[in-house]
Amino acid sequence: MRRALSAAVAQVLGLSRRRAEAERWTAFRSHYGLEGFYCQPGIRGAREKGGVDGQIGWFRRNHLVPVPEVDPLAQPNAMIDRWDKEDDNRRIRSRPHTIGESFATEQQLLAPLPEDAFETGRLSTPRVDRYSQICVRMNRYSAPVRLIGRTVRVMLHASELVVYDGREEVARHERLIARGATRLELDQRH
Repeated sequence: MRRALSAAVAQVLGLSRRRAEAERWTAFRSHYGLEGFYCQPGIRGAREKGGVDGQIGWFRRNHLVPVPEVDPLAQPNAMIDRWDKEDDNRRIRSRPHTIGESFATEQQLLAPLPEDAFETGRLSTPRVDRYSQICVRMNRYSAPVRLIGRTVRVMLHASELVVYDGREEVARHERLIARGATRLELDQRH
């Protein structure tokens, strides 16, 4: 049996379509007005998503094998955007319309996106310790000395951590991935 996408599903509930959803997935779905519909687990649901899985495999084999050598994150995103546009003219097997034509038809039925983007970062409120540091997900980051003993707001993103005192940004650090690591900026003047 295949495992559910853990970023979205915390637990598959029996041999049914019911799921206990992950907190961030529920927030994301709510923000964009999406409904969750889950495939049947096991062999009973094997035919329910083969077309999607097949197209993902096609994309990977045709664009990401061998793995492209790229530097910053913007470069692979631009490459994927270009490949996506090129795929607008592709037909899947013997379907009567191209991918772009099918999307143009479907796009008219889609709800507009919300005005505000979904905040992908995780919010926490650690206290600045006597060493002018905060602990976020078992890693330590520096904060301005003037905030010792105070609680600050922290937004943890995929590649960075931003510290706020009220609405004011007071520190920004590259995110640490390994647990128990420390990132100190000793001359923070904020």
